Amino acid sequence: MMLDVWGIPNCQTVKKARAALEARGVDYRFHDFKKTPPAVAMLRDWLRDAPLETLLNRRGTTWRQLSDAERAQAEHTDGALELLAAKPSLIKRPVVVEEGRVRSVGFDAARFDTLG
Repeated sequence: MMLDVWGIPNCQTVKKARAALEARGVDYRFHDFKKTPPAVAMLRDWLRDAPLETLLNRRGTTWRQLSDAERAQAEHTDGALELLAAKPSLIKRPVVVEEGRVRSVGFDAARFDTLG
């Protein structure tokens, strides 16, 4: 089965994750958040497997640049999903999806050894 890896190509965490998959010969499709941001419907599907607090990266530069109103919007699921779709840099990365189900968010070497 093919994995779908969502992220930003120049992100160091995404680079580590892709290298880990490639080192094991795992086939995957890479989706660049900047070129193809996930739709709200897809993000809502991801919530079946990953809580919003896992998907929403509150530690990055993009979060720090948000207005108070945007941060308040992120406190409610619908508002947060709209914000993530509009500003995909707010999504913790990479997000690894297999058959429509989130298998991993972020990079953990031990976890990546079980993918694919």
